Parts: sequence; C-alpha cells; structure tokens
Amino acid sequence: MDSIQRHQEEIQYNLQRWNSKPVLRRIYYQFYARIADYLPADLSGPILELGSGVADITEVIPDCTRTDLFPNPWIDQVENAYALSFSNQFLKGIILIDVFHHLRFPGTALQEFHRVLKPGGRVIIFDPALSLLGKLVYGPLHSEPLGLQDSISWFAPDWWSPDNIDYYAAQGNAHRVFLGGEGDFAGTGWKLKVVKQFADISYIATGGFSKPQLYPNFAYPFMRFVDKVCNYFPELFTTRLLVVLERD
Repeated sequence: MDSIQRHQEEIQYNLQRWNSKPVLRRIYYQFYARIADYLPADLSGPILELGSGVADITEVIPDCTRTDLFPNPWIDQVENAYALSFSNQFLKGIILIDVFHHLRFPGTALQEFHRVLKPGGRVIIFDPALSLLGKLVYGPLHSEPLGLQDSISWFAPDWWSPDNIDYYAAQGNAHRVFLGGEGDFAGTGWKLKVVKQFADISYIATGGFSKPQLYPNFAYPFMRFVDKVCNYFPELFTTRLLVVLERD
C-alpha cells in the first residue's frame, strides 16, 4: 500500500470516529483553546496548522489555515513541513498537533519554520508525554512506535529532498527533545518559551480515533476533575506535552 492510499484510508476512518464521538470533539476544542493562549497576541500575520487531519481548529482559531500532505475537502491547502509555500517572515504562528513525532528530521523542519515565521512568531507543538501512563498508552496500547531506542536524526542528509517524504513515527521524540535534553537550541534562532505536561486522561479514555471510548458522555465533567488531580503527579500520569518555541 502506498503512502497516499494509507493516508486516505486512515483519514476516512478518523472522520467516522470524529463524527461519532462528541466528547472527543469537545476535548479537541479545549486543546485548541489551550494552544490559542500561546499564540503571539501582539503580532499580526496568518496562522498555519500542519497536519490538520479531520479535526477543525477553526472552530476555536477562526483565522487558522488548515493544511495536510494530501488534499481533502476540508483542508485549505496542501503543505510540506520541509518546504512551505510561504515567503520569508510571513507567518505569526505554526501549530503542530501530533505532528512533531512524524518529522523524521525535526531540525530541518524547524529551519523551514524559522524561515517563514516573523521575528517573535511561534511554533506550538502538542505531542505525547511519556510518564509511566504515557509509556503504557503510547507503547503497547498504540500502533505507532515510541522509538526510544532509535537515535533522532536532527538534520536531513545533503542528498535528501522534501519530495522524498515517507511514513515515519517515533512518539517519544518530543519528550526526548524538550524534556530529555536531546535537542540543543542554543544558537539556533529559537527561544524555548514553554514546556508543560498535562494528564488529559479524559482524552486518553475516549480512545482517540482508534479505540473505544471508556466512559459515557455524561461522565466527562468527572473525568476533567480526574485530569486536574493527576496533573499534580506528572511522572505518573501526564500523557500530553505542550511546547512553545519563539523565533528570535
């Protein structure tokens, strides 16, 4: 199965799950609100979401452009993270939700983000966090690999082209880079502004796009209370990581 067919089949399946899970939609809108708080308020310019999938960020951030590697009716335009179509210093924000761990060469992508962002513009990354619970959820209970034993290839080799993108996943990469110290941002043109972890067990227990929901819709307020309690024990319970990088 080629990458386009695999992507489209996954997208159509995710769309069915999205439409059938009101709690999942509600939680994503709260994710978007969390992210919106970190967009640069004193900067003008467009906001870009990479790898939008089926969720609709414009419900919360109306002026955000939704993009993906392949076209779909709800996507505004096709974009490649390594070769964006925008001119230098054009955007004020780039949002990646569960996309960073699909970047085989994250340093190369960050160079491209640096090119298109205005000074003071921000990249906001939302990816798995690997507490004890996170390692369980994203390890044996998830189809994508954690990649903890593999080295991170920060920059693409000279012979590589953005047109050569293939499927890649290492769910532990954001945790390793931003919490484990495997990414050195000194002299790169970035300021690491925010690194926050969240339990978000209310999200995990929805089953996401691939698993059954483990609680009834009416129990969502209680699950939010569970999230608040578990946030006090990040090494045990956090499953989501929010990172904000600001262009110098």
